[in-house]
Formats: sequence, structure tokens, C-alpha cells
Amino acid sequence: MSTAGATYLEVEKLTYAQIQQALGQAELADLPTMRIVVLRNVMVESIEPYLRFLALRMGYRAEVVLGGYDSVVQDSLGAVANLFNTKTDCVLVFAYLQTLAPRIARAYAASSEKEIAGEVEAVHKYVAASLQGIRRQTDALVLWHALEVPVYPALGVLDGQSSVGQAGVIAALNEYLRAQLKSAKNAYLVDTNACVARVGAKAFYDPRYWHIGKAPYSREGLKELAGEAFKFIRPRMGKSKKCLVLDCDNTLWGGVLGEEGVRGIQLGATYPGSAYREFQQEILNLHHRGILLALCSKNNEQDVWEVFDSHPEMLLKREHIAAAQINWLDKAANLRQIARELNIGLDSLVFVDDSAFEANLVRSLVPEVEVILLPTERAVDYRAILASCGLFEGLTLSKEDRKRGAMYAADKKRHALATEATDLEAYYRSLEMRVELRFAEGIAVPRAAQQTQKTNQFNLTTRRYSEADIEKLARGENSDVICLRLADTFGDVGIVGTCILKYQGRSAVIDTLLMSCRALGRGVEDVFLMEVLDFLKRKGFGSVVGEYIPTAKNQQVESFLPKHGFKRTGCEGGSLMKFSVDLGGLTWQRPAYFKQIDSQLR
Repeated sequence: MSTAGATYLEVEKLTYAQIQQALGQAELADLPTMRIVVLRNVMVESIEPYLRFLALRMGYRAEVVLGGYDSVVQDSLGAVANLFNTKTDCVLVFAYLQTLAPRIARAYAASSEKEIAGEVEAVHKYVAASLQGIRRQTDALVLWHALEVPVYPALGVLDGQSSVGQAGVIAALNEYLRAQLKSAKNAYLVDTNACVARVGAKAFYDPRYWHIGKAPYSREGLKELAGEAFKFIRPRMGKSKKCLVLDCDNTLWGGVLGEEGVRGIQLGATYPGSAYREFQQEILNLHHRGILLALCSKNNEQDVWEVFDSHPEMLLKREHIAAAQINWLDKAANLRQIARELNIGLDSLVFVDDSAFEANLVRSLVPEVEVILLPTERAVDYRAILASCGLFEGLTLSKEDRKRGAMYAADKKRHALATEATDLEAYYRSLEMRVELRFAEGIAVPRAAQQTQKTNQFNLTTRRYSEADIEKLARGENSDVICLRLADTFGDVGIVGTCILKYQGRSAVIDTLLMSCRALGRGVEDVFLMEVLDFLKRKGFGSVVGEYIPTAKNQQVESFLPKHGFKRTGCEGGSLMKFSVDLGGLTWQRPAYFKQIDSQLR
């Protein structure tokens, strides 16, 4: 079985037995381990195959460890030795309301205000003690499942009319839980109620097994919960996709443009055109979350752009598209070209098409690309299929994300200018580049974390850090986090570089140095490294160790450190390579073609 992707859509198609069979046939020995610890006050053992399968589809061998039944607090406080360790990647917490607060869950109408208040206080203490205990043992991602609002509230139709009804009390508990998780850092509330709504309560729960074995969730329910968990795990492990590549005919609109013409395609406010318009709205939602959009269509290019520019019901516009291959070549070749043009890996692409032939061709020739096949006969489902895939999730949403489409449009102008230039340095000078280096703080912290999770190509070590990790490193006495912002004549490119430095006595180590692909090819990466080395020299360090971990995607940085005077000193565990540079003779002549280099490090 391919491990190219991990969409919940694939799990949705498979039965429990099929997933078990796939796991039994998979070769797991050479895969990296993902350790998931499950704390619970109910029986959720049947979630394990779903978690393992989703991990497998992401290229990991999941080790799922379940804590004791109804011992969340005890396990959090260390009752079981080695339940958590430095290799723990994720902690799932299931605190089912009926076990946690039985009066609120099942006897609300029969309980006094004092009794309800007492259970609310008890839940607060339970949450606080558990989170504090978890954080004392691990910095891993924590996913705590929200308390579920009952399908049939205790006060009937009157319950929703008051903030002190059963649903209101549970909502307040979830808000408390959300606030506690935010304070704990790298911890998130999983919206269990949304999962119930998607599956339907009758299919989500299994009352028979609840009464027999304290197992409230059906396999369908656990399947949905596992898929929801991986929407958080995927970005934490640096596996989120960056670009949505779209077919046009019977995908962005109904019908074949070459046959129907611009006026004849199905697109508008009424059915069937409304289904395609709704799909475009979901695509635009992704665009405004920082996902790149591209076209890969067998069509006449001029006809397609005519639809984008002139059709009154077209929500997507030409300026939303970062790259386009509209021609009669095979789509596998066109996808390779799109990846090259955007300077991202093929495994950052998600290709959406209504043709089974095209989908299978891409899966066969470029298996790195995730493929979503749309059912032409069910265009009304397109939006839900895209929204549910879980491939584009992120744990932060930065200003750079919201502006990414505009940034790539500016990149096209830069490239156009570069093709006209005959003198490279003159071209650089014409860009009027302005660089700022700052220690990470404020809004730079989530952006730095996001870069470590997403950047794969110009990244020396591809180590992944959470926002909490970055904040801790930025505030630590023995570490610094430095961010680089770039602007030029075409606009603000944003924070495009992150460097993490760690200090051990008189030794300085470059733990991480990465750059966004948008900033490469103009000397910014060289400025970044040399400014960092200059900073370390002024701090009194005589030499600096740079680390490099080769991956399938970061070969372009293999020679980056040696190019700047670093000498290889050996390997240390696995593929980790170490390089060292003597700062004693370091001289740094800042390039004249930069309009401004403003550094907080000086």
C-alpha cells in the first residue's frame, strides 16, 4: 500500500476489517515511529487501527499506548512509569461527560444549583490537574476532546432558551477547557460535537456497548474522531499540503468548455451551477488560509482565461491562481512543471479532477501527489469532499498566510524582471531589497513554528517545532530564535527565514536554519547565515557548529555550509552531519545590492 498521503477520505471508504487487513500486510519496519498516548475514562480501544492506518498513510509506524481505564488524572501525574517519554508525539484525552460529571450529563434536571456548581468545580480541578501533570512529563501535542452536548437536553426545548440550561453549562465547561489548553501550549480542543454532527448521533454512538462495556462510541464514531485528530497531527509533523491543483471542466464548472462555450457551462446561483459555485467558495476559503491555487487542465488556454475574466458567476479570478498549465500535454508532466514553477515538492500538491483516467494516471506516474477524484454525478458533494479531506490544515494562521497568493503574484513580476535582466547584480539592485533580522517574539513566534513545520527544501535539519517550543527557545538562556523579514520593490515578502541557535557553554550550534522558497536565488540566505555568524562572533564564540540532516527534499542545502567555510567534523547518530567554522578570521562584507540590512543582532 502506498504511503503517499493520509486523507480521512480514504479511511471513510474502508471497513474496519479492511483497515486491519491493510495494517497486517504493510511493511512497517523501516518507517519512523509516531508515538500516540491515549488517556481515557471510557473504553476506546477500537480507535487504535484507525490511528495506525492514518499514521501509515502519512509514512509512519504508529505506536498507540492506552492509559488505564478511568485514570486520566492518575496517568497524567505519573502513576504509570514511562507512559510518556521524550519520543511521545501526541496525547489524546477522552474525558467522557457521563463518567466525568454524571449529574450534569444525565441528572441535570433533578439536581440543585449547588450540586451542578459542585460538579463544575470538580471538572475544573480535573482538567487543571491533568494538564499540569501531562505538561510536567511531556511537551507533546495534546488533543483533548470537547465535552459533548446531549442530543436530547435535560430541559427539553426550554434548555436552549437559557444560558444556565444543560447545554449552556457544558458550553461554559468547554470554554474553560479551551482556555486551559491555550495556556498549556501545543494543546488543542478537538470539536467532538462537530464530529457527532457529521456522522449523525445515531451512527456515532453505540448505547448497547456503552451499557455492556463503557464504550460509548461506535466504530463509525471512532473513525471520525481518528480523522479529526490527524487534522492536528498532520501539520504538527510537517505533512500539510501547500498547493491545490484544479482541473476545470466538470470541476470548477459543469460541462466541457470546448463544447458548451463560456455561456453554456453550468455555473451560477441556481442548480446545477450552484454546486460548482459553492465548490469555488470553498477553494477561495483555502486561498485565504494561505493555500496556493493552480490549474492543470486539458483545454485551450485562452478559453479558460476568458471564463476567469468575464463569466459573471466565476468566484475564482486570474489573480488567485499562482501557476497554470492549460494545454493538451499529459497531466503528470504538467504537475511536475507546476511544482518546479512554484519551487515546492510534488508531495506538496493535491490534484483534484473528475476523470478517473486522469486521477489514475497521476497516481501511477507521480505517486507523490495526493489525488482527490470527484464524483461527476454528485457535484453537490464537491465542497464537502474538499472541506473534509484534512490535507491543508495548519495550527497557525499568520499574516503571511493570508497574503501568500499576492506574494506569489509579486514573485511572477520578479521572475519576469529577472528574465529581462542581463546583469545579475543590477537585477538584484533593482529589487531594492530590505532585510530585517529580529529575535522571535510576538507574532513572529507562530510564524517561526509554522516555518519549521512546513519548510522542507531549504532547511538544514527539517526539525519540527511547535509554537510552545519556539516560545521556550526564544526565552531560554541557552538558545535564541532569529527571524528574517524581506521586502522589495514589489512589496513585503514577510518573514521568510528562521534560525534556531543553541548554546552549551562556549559552544554555539545552529540547530535550524531555513528559508522560504519564495526568498531563494537572490542572496538572502547568504546574508542570513553571515549575519548570524557575525552575531555569534560578537558574543564571544570562537567557533560554531552547523548541523545538517539530509532528506529526500533538502539536497539543495547539502553544500550550503561548506560554501561558507564550514568543515565537516563527522556524523553523530543516524544521518546527522556536523560542520564547524572558525569565527576568528571571519570577515563579512555586506552586499552592496541590498538597499537595507537592519539587524537587531548588532
